[in-house]
Amino acid sequence: MLNELFPAIDVNDLIQATEETFYMTLLALVGTLILGLILGLLLYLTSRGNVWQNKPVNIIIAALVNIFRAIPFIVLILLLFPFTDFLLGTIRGPNAALPALILGAAPFYARLVEIALKEVDRGVIEAAQAMGASTGRIIFRVLLPESMPALISGLTVTAISLIGYTAMAGVIGAGGLGDYAYFYGFQRREFDVVLVCTILIVIIVFIFQFIGDFLSRRIDKR
Repeated sequence: MLNELFPAIDVNDLIQATEETFYMTLLALVGTLILGLILGLLLYLTSRGNVWQNKPVNIIIAALVNIFRAIPFIVLILLLFPFTDFLLGTIRGPNAALPALILGAAPFYARLVEIALKEVDRGVIEAAQAMGASTGRIIFRVLLPESMPALISGLTVTAISLIGYTAMAGVIGAGGLGDYAYFYGFQRREFDVVLVCTILIVIIVFIFQFIGDFLSRRIDKR
């Protein structure tokens, strides 16, 4: 049936490309979550009026975040070629795309984390401080739990951006649906391959959005 509708499609190659897209997206999402949370917390805690208020450090972190957010993803991949080669010994394949995916998405998520933390009621934080809570307890018992629905919504938006990034990474041979669509569809003028890859990417986006919305609703007790 599939071969009749889309004669240029190789089912095994399509399954492998889909698995590579999930592989890159999920691993990059874990790295983005960790790095983005650290950067977002530092942006918030070192800003004026907060427990680690430090203007020079805040300016440096904000500058790094803004610089990496400003670099187009395709350019970032090329800039990171020496670093990726040093780290992984290759600049091709799904693993080679991970450093660029994480460094491209983490600054974006860090800003969403900062925005989510700013929405936490200052009265709750001041009450915790008045009871002698340490900074660690304020972070893990107040800031992160109170902002969890917004953090999950932000992570969902970031995950969808990452899916788009994996498609672009395919153009330089990182594998995944973008790679399959470009090399086996566009370059060979087999546009049914491009169409099927596009449909699969849209379906993956819908899956991530559904999971993110579901988790956010379950956690949000307001």
